[in-house]
This record gives sequence, structure tokens and C-alpha cells, in this order.
Amino acid sequence: MSEYPITTLNKVIRGSKRANYNVKEINKILDDGFLCHIGYIYQEKAIVIPTAYGRMDDIIYIHGSLKNRMMTSILETGEISVSVTHLDGLVLARSAFHHSANYRSATIFGKVRKVENPEEKMNALTCILNHMVPGHWDNIRKPNSKEFNATLVMAIKIETASAKIRTEGVVDEKEDHNLPIWAGVVPIRQVADDPVSDINLPGGVSVPDAVLKYVERNGKNNG
Repeated sequence: MSEYPITTLNKVIRGSKRANYNVKEINKILDDGFLCHIGYIYQEKAIVIPTAYGRMDDIIYIHGSLKNRMMTSILETGEISVSVTHLDGLVLARSAFHHSANYRSATIFGKVRKVENPEEKMNALTCILNHMVPGHWDNIRKPNSKEFNATLVMAIKIETASAKIRTEGVVDEKEDHNLPIWAGVVPIRQVADDPVSDINLPGGVSVPDAVLKYVERNGKNNG
């Protein structure tokens, strides 16, 4: 499947010219971040929570404690909506009305299930951590039995999705173009600084290659 079918659930209404239903493009938006926002209902109140995630094919994994109210509430309903957004720039127009932002956002809809199989559960935890820093799972102490059993992992099967993407410059009224007012775009990106080692590290412990590679790819001198 190259594109998600457009339905009443995933159809972009506002700003439809920026809509994108391409599976590859949506996966790229998911893979470029590791924090998502999840909406759910708890005691008849709407709540939105940020959480880390990992993607494996058409499955998104999230994790929390066994008593996490967000996860237990979502498991009760069996369905979920997940949102991921990247801010790429501030679009500063001549007029207040046309100020905007450049961004990439994806909204995912899918069914959820509790991950019961121990092998899939461990693979899911690996996926979430490596989604944050690729390859870092190989550098850590793995969860012990107590930690593993106290962790609830949920799998979200992506059934449909949509994205909105803005990459334009300023869009002002033609009659405003000659105004003596600056207009333009301020690019924005997330930058990784040099790692700061924990003060309690024993002597001789160096920064892992996976972390150094992450900083190199996402550092201030890249891009």
C-alpha cells in the first residue's frame, strides 16, 4: 500500500492542500521523532499525554507502568489516535493574519492490544529505545525480571493515517508587498549538544559509539 485510503476518519479538512496520505512520507515523520501525543478519555475527561514510542513496520509501540491510567483507559476502548509533529520554521509575514509555521505532522488511527508475548515485549522495548538513539540497546543493562514484569507494553496497529506538511515561505497579500515591514522564515531544528557524562561513572567508561553517532547526525554542525 503506497497511500492510506481517504476516509471520514483520516481526511484532512482544514488546509487540505497540505494533506498527505503517502505511507512512506508518514513513516518518515514518525521515524524523525520519538515523542508523540496521545489523546484519551479518563473519567469522562479528555486528556492528552506526551510519551515515547517506537515504530516497527505498521506497529507503534508505547510502554508504561501496569497502573498507567492512560494505557489502561486506551486498552478498555481498544482504539487510539496518535499525533507526531515537527516544527521546521517560523513563518513571519508582513501581516498578523498571515503568520504561520512550517511543520510536518502525522495523525495515526489504529487498534490497540496489550503485548503479552515475552519475546515481542522485549523486542518492543528494544524498538522504543533504539528509536530514540539507534543502536543504544546494545550498550545498556537489559530489564531484569522485576522491571520487565512491572512494564506494560501496548501495540498500536496503524490502520489509517494522514499527514499535513507546510514547507512554504511567506504568503502575504500582494498589496502588502511594498510595505516597509520585514518578512521571512526563521528555520528551526532540534540540535543535539555534546554528551554530558554522569558524575558517578566509574573510571574508563567512555561515551558509546551509538551516542556519538547520534550527536554527529543531529549536532549543530550538521544541517
